[in-house]
Amino acid sequence: MTAQTSLTSRLADEIVELIVTGGLRPGDALESSRALAQRFEVTTPTVREALRRLEATDIVRFRHGSGTYVGDGLDRRMVVNQHADAPADAIAELIGTRLLLEPAIAAEAARRRTDADLATLDTAVSNALSPQRGDERPAVHFHVAVAAATGNRLVAETIEALLHIRSREQVEIRHRYDDRERDHAEHVQIVEAIRAGDAERAEELTRGHLEAIRSTLSAPKGRVAK
Repeated sequence: MTAQTSLTSRLADEIVELIVTGGLRPGDALESSRALAQRFEVTTPTVREALRRLEATDIVRFRHGSGTYVGDGLDRRMVVNQHADAPADAIAELIGTRLLLEPAIAAEAARRRTDADLATLDTAVSNALSPQRGDERPAVHFHVAVAAATGNRLVAETIEALLHIRSREQVEIRHRYDDRERDHAEHVQIVEAIRAGDAERAEELTRGHLEAIRSTLSAPKGRVAK
């Protein structure tokens, strides 16, 4: 580790401590890079490099023309490394991993959901009908909301971290699996199974939903999997 890397790492830790001791929460604005540089007696480029490190784990977020804000990563226990190289079969790997995890999670959500969870799911289910631009992410991801309905925070953080670290693959999936109405209808069915407390049905529907996505993505270009 070089001296500059060590300095940047220490500065990132100090910025996190400043956020915590200052009682800042996700969405709150941070001081400017210049003000932080003066506070910690370092150069502005060093502050910006430290902030970029924190952005990688969503502890801070940059808003062009507005400033730097506290991100949702502040409360996460699962840390992602967006700088790691994705494998050549990253999309297939992501769908395969989700198939291993999410059907069982949906079943547990059906057993554990609360009225508050169902209200969140009712809001998140409409995401499928709202096209996102570029790498834009919905405020509440539907499948993260399903995971949160298990009542196990770490399960929700695991799914959120998985989707966050593979955000590029998620964007590609969204572009290639572009049947918004079908996506929405399948999400609605999953929510209704969870609402009914039907764990077996919720698991079956979630597996079928992800299998349909995998089938579409694996079909030769120009053909739609049936």
